[in-house]
Amino acid sequence: MDSGDTITVLVVDGHQTFAELLGHALAGQADLQWVGHARTGAEALRLAAELLPDVIVMDPELSDADGIAIAELIRVRQPASRVVILTASEDQALVRRATTAGAAGFLSKNGALGDVLNALRTAHRGSMTVSTDILARLLRSTTPAVAGPRGNGLTAGGLTQREDEVLQLMAAGLDARAVARRLGISVHTCRGYQKAVLAKLGAHSQLEAVAIATRRGLVRPDPR
Repeated sequence: MDSGDTITVLVVDGHQTFAELLGHALAGQADLQWVGHARTGAEALRLAAELLPDVIVMDPELSDADGIAIAELIRVRQPASRVVILTASEDQALVRRATTAGAAGFLSKNGALGDVLNALRTAHRGSMTVSTDILARLLRSTTPAVAGPRGNGLTAGGLTQREDEVLQLMAAGLDARAVARRLGISVHTCRGYQKAVLAKLGAHSQLEAVAIATRRGLVRPDPR
């Protein structure tokens, strides 16, 4: 959907009242437009394909499907649509699954409305947002991997210079496409570096890699 400077938003949530409240909040924003509401995973897939929204707000606990799986399927079919997970649950395993599925954000329904609206804007720009309290719990629960030996051309974390550059941009919340653009490399090459970073840090997702790197002091101030 071509909306010019307006970010179109599809809400996927089984709770009608919550969806309507969020819809009213979106209606009050000049740069955000609520284009539809899906109550089930099946409706989400249909409306996402019909409306081609810029951002999709997804409840992971739908009546007929796993919202994370639906989010991953939408991301495969429509890479341009960004998905933000908005949930009452703050389970750490759910956060890891969401980031692995390519979600652009993970926020609590108990958080501030302004944070949710800003997360939608951030997602549309290609960056990732995670609630501060959720990230703090993940940092506390993550066991850091053993640092690789410092060697010729390697950082203290055992990463090459390019892998370290990729890690810093991942920590800034950029996805593979944004990192690739920043470094002037292909997305395929960038994903290869990201896989290497995750392997060396013993992580399974971007968020977990950033959590481990932060605990080990490998993340520098936001390079943006």
